[in-house]
Amino acid sequence: MEELELRGILSNNIKRCRQINNLSQTTLAEKVDISTNFLSDIERCKAWISPNTLVKIASVLKIEPYELLKADALLSNEEKNILQQYADENIKAILSVMNQLR
Repeated sequence: MEELELRGILSNNIKRCRQINNLSQTTLAEKVDISTNFLSDIERCKAWISPNTLVKIASVLKIEPYELLKADALLSNEEKNILQQYADENIKAILSVMNQLR
């Protein structure tokens, strides 16, 4: 996994949890003691955070820090099922095309 991919996962998870907790960027930034601009940069994959900031954000969002770094940790079962169905359909389509090319 490359850094940009990890930043994307972190960004999506922070945004998702922030919205679940009905927190604006400004409110979350104030609770974590960082600037709103910095939080915005994190959520746009423009900035990376220190371990200390990761722990603070996770604490405010009421989750464990590692959950912010897991690709599917914060997906609902419905979202996981939709993604699995999409993946299955794509695999079938690819296999069909490969068979036609043979």
